[in-house]
Amino acid sequence: MFSSPALFSAACLIWGSTFWAITLQLGHVAPAVSIIYRFGLAATVLFGWCLVRGDKLLLPWKVQRWMMAQGFATFAVSYLCTYTSEEHLISALVAVLFALMVIWTPICSRIMFGTPLTWRTWGAALVAIIGVTMLFYDSIHASWKEIIAGGAGHFLLGLALALTATIAGTVGNMMVVKVREHSSNVLLTMAWAMLWGTLCVTVFALATGVQFTLPASASYWGGLVYLSLAGSVIAFAAYFTLIHRWGAQKAVYIGVVTPVISVLLSIQLENYRPGIVEWLGMVLCLSSVAWVLKSPAPAVKKPQPENNPIHEPDHTSSRTA
Repeated sequence: MFSSPALFSAACLIWGSTFWAITLQLGHVAPAVSIIYRFGLAATVLFGWCLVRGDKLLLPWKVQRWMMAQGFATFAVSYLCTYTSEEHLISALVAVLFALMVIWTPICSRIMFGTPLTWRTWGAALVAIIGVTMLFYDSIHASWKEIIAGGAGHFLLGLALALTATIAGTVGNMMVVKVREHSSNVLLTMAWAMLWGTLCVTVFALATGVQFTLPASASYWGGLVYLSLAGSVIAFAAYFTLIHRWGAQKAVYIGVVTPVISVLLSIQLENYRPGIVEWLGMVLCLSSVAWVLKSPAPAVKKPQPENNPIHEPDHTSSRTA
């Protein structure tokens, strides 16, 4: 059993690089096809792993319905929006926006579970909005002028898609909490959620007439393997385990570190050169995340698996963030 700090570090390092790795898959096939390949492979690996461990793969409907919701929000809507947004935005900027999940999480927790909101959360949200405005001001202004001149304004579309992806991902995290009330088998429930998400994206692809092709690029397949095994299997297993141990509001600490790694990679690999205003915007965004995370998390009752023979014993109930 890996320690929580080790899982935290692994998730940060892997996800900090996956935003750039996604760019290796853009332009070869439609984003939906890449997502189907990615999570189809990841789900297959996870189900195989569970079979080797001797797990029974079938789960009751009361668990499946929450895994369907999780798969739809996290592995379908969120990733469709993420991949498509990176066709219009630098990957580092998308990563910075994902840091806002730290703010969306307590808001969603309030809506879904009645968790109280603090003044710190609202203050951090205001700071984050100012930071995002500074970070994207020049690009939004240029895109708006493009629209007025009769252009498409692709940057604004990318920004809207990225924000939608962060909200959908947050809703998916809330679904994890409900899944854990019925089963503590992280790998199996994750496999099912990825399968449901893959099926949702497949339906979308078929309905929109997307062409399924096999790219010849080695970089595409290298990115796919990395995103499927490291970015999907290892990182999500670490993240969902941390949600189980720490709760969703503490597990999203990962959102503070991931954008920093992504920005550094974009500067090195995508020739991203943020100006002073952009740097200040990023600092405000990440500062708001760090600020809201300083507040103590409300006490959350630890979910107990219902009479489900498929679960992993929790050996870390005494661990804290």
